[in-house]
Amino acid sequence: MVNTNTVKGAAKEATGKAKAAVGRATGEKDLEAKGRAQQAAGKVQKEAGKAITKVKSAVQ
Repeated sequence: MVNTNTVKGAAKEATGKAKAAVGRATGEKDLEAKGRAQQAAGKVQKEAGKAITKVKSAVQ
């Protein structure tokens, strides 16, 4: 079973990647920075979800 943090984190990471790309393409440094930050936060959330799933699987 997939943890919801894994799914939400992946979505946040993809959104951040898109924002960063748009910011890069349009020259908007602020949007690019926000996108990179959102991408990093999504990656952390996704990895936390994976870790939770591993722990739950090990306990069972």
